[in-house]
Amino acid sequence: MKLATYNVNSIRARLERLVAWLGREQPDVVCLQELKVPDHEFPMMEVQAAGYQAAVYGQKTYNGVAILAKQPPEDVRIGFGGGADPDARLIAARVNGIRVISAYVPNGQVVGSEKWAYKLDWYDRLRAHLEQTYSPDEPLVLCGDFNVAPEDRDVARVEEWANTVLAHEDGRAKLRALTAWGLVDTIRLHHNDQGPYSWWDYRMLGFAKGNGLRIDHILATRPLAARCTEAHVVRDERKGKLPSDHAPVVAVFEERPA
Repeated sequence: MKLATYNVNSIRARLERLVAWLGREQPDVVCLQELKVPDHEFPMMEVQAAGYQAAVYGQKTYNGVAILAKQPPEDVRIGFGGGADPDARLIAARVNGIRVISAYVPNGQVVGSEKWAYKLDWYDRLRAHLEQTYSPDEPLVLCGDFNVAPEDRDVARVEEWANTVLAHEDGRAKLRALTAWGLVDTIRLHHNDQGPYSWWDYRMLGFAKGNGLRIDHILATRPLAARCTEAHVVRDERKGKLPSDHAPVVAVFEERPA
């Protein structure tokens, strides 16, 4: 199974690129973030024409997550459960026997702000949700834009980003607490050196200057991570006309033994 996560930063703006990429890459499952459309405006016909079924949790103007799959997503769940959430940031479904979760963690805006506190709390809620709803012994993958670069090797310019919401130690601690539930960073199964990066700021020519961070992750439970044969960032998708500020991340998992 080839699985990808991709923050498209507006499905409207990136639809043509997304459909073209799906045709070239042919992932079996794709987790999308930052759709920025309500459910009824999601381009379902175009996605289906590309060969995918979609489970969507959208929101006008902001947020929005989805799971695309060549097989129909089953047992779809939105949010944390137990009541409405003001932000469309979490969706889960079962695909080919694997629980797939697409998450868009809050950015936090400025360290010390109310939005920063909301981000840290959101991490706590996600960890609690995993504990209450799933088991680390089942094949599960949590994908998305986590808005945290886990280590200094995930940041091209460490001093520049150290005290920001994307690389602050408090945010990193929350991500570590989340993965301690029983999740493995699939990129680090296959890449031990500096990088790769998955996000480059539109401002100040971040991509052209190589000023990137790895904040998009595919985290798998150990039973699934043991089957991960490849993981990489599709850096070329950050190039060209009207790209998202994120590049897709892809992981490949071998089939379960018969």
